[in-house]
Amino acid sequence: MSAAEAPAPASAAAAPPAAQAPCVIEMDGVGFAYGKAAPVLDNVRFRVREGEFLGLIGPNGGGKTTLLKLVLGLLRPQRGTVRVLGHDPAALGRERRRVGYVPQDTGIRWRFPATVRDVALMGTYGALGLFRNPGPAEEAAAVRALKDVGLAGQEERPAWKLSGGQQQRLAIARALIADPKIVLLDEPTSGLDTGGQAQLFQLLERIKHERDLTVVMVSHDVTALAHHTQQIACLNRTMHWHDRSELITEQVLNHVYGCELDAFFLKHHEHLEEFHGDSALAEHAHGPHCDHGHHAPGAGAVPPRETPKP
Repeated sequence: MSAAEAPAPASAAAAPPAAQAPCVIEMDGVGFAYGKAAPVLDNVRFRVREGEFLGLIGPNGGGKTTLLKLVLGLLRPQRGTVRVLGHDPAALGRERRRVGYVPQDTGIRWRFPATVRDVALMGTYGALGLFRNPGPAEEAAAVRALKDVGLAGQEERPAWKLSGGQQQRLAIARALIADPKIVLLDEPTSGLDTGGQAQLFQLLERIKHERDLTVVMVSHDVTALAHHTQQIACLNRTMHWHDRSELITEQVLNHVYGCELDAFFLKHHEHLEEFHGDSALAEHAHGPHCDHGHHAPGAGAVPPRETPKP
C-alpha cells in the first residue's frame, strides 16, 4: 500500500464534509415540446446552487430560452419537475419577484415616453400589483439599482436616448430593483462590442458579489463564460454538465454544437493558455465532476453528481 493510500491514524479526527449551498433551481427529467413538434427539451436534469454563476451555452434552437421560461414559470414542463427556491415556479405568486429576468430584446423604442427612472421602476410592478404606484421604498430601490449598474445621475434622461450598452444596464437595473435572489439573463452581450461585453461581465461579477446573487446567463461567448463563470451547462435538447467552467472540452462542444465550433477551438486554446497556463491543455478537463459521459450523438445526458466542493 502506498503512502497516499495508507489509512489515517485512528486518533486523527475525520474532517467533516464541505457544506454545500442549497439548490435554488432544480430540474429533474424535464421534457417540453411546442405543440406536436419534436421535443425542445428531453430528460433535462440539473441543479444550480445558491451563489453560483452559471453559464448556459448551446446552439440556436437548442432549448436555452425555453429552459429559462420554465424556470420563470411562463411555461409548464410536460414531463418531469421544475423547482425554484423550493417551489413550483408557476406557484411562486408575489415571491416571483425573487427571480429577476433580463430578456434578449432590451431595446427601447425611439421616443418611448419614459425616463430611465420610469423603466427601472417597471421592475416593481409585479410585487406591487394592480392599482398601486411605486412609493418611497421603490424610489430608493431604483436609485440603488441604477447606481449599481453605473447609471447614477441619468434618472431623468429619456430612456430611448441611452446607448445600446446603457439600455442593457438599465434592463439589469430593472431586474435588480425587486431585490431578487436569482437573476436570469438571456444573451445580454448580443449587440455589444468586445469592450462592452467585457464591461458587462465585470458588472455582473461585481453585482453578484455585492448582492449575494445566483446568476444564470445564456450566451454564445463560450470563452468569456469559461473565464467569468463558475460552471457551464451545455444544452442541446439534453443537458451536459460541467462543475468547473474552465474545464469545458472540445469533445463536449463537438457533441453539443456539431461542426459549428472550428473557429472557437482556437480561441479556447488561447484562453486556456492565457488564464490557466500551458498545462491546462494537457490536463483535461474531464475531472471528477465531468458528467457528460461522452455519449454517442442522441444519447441522454448523465445526471449531475452531487460532489462536495473542496
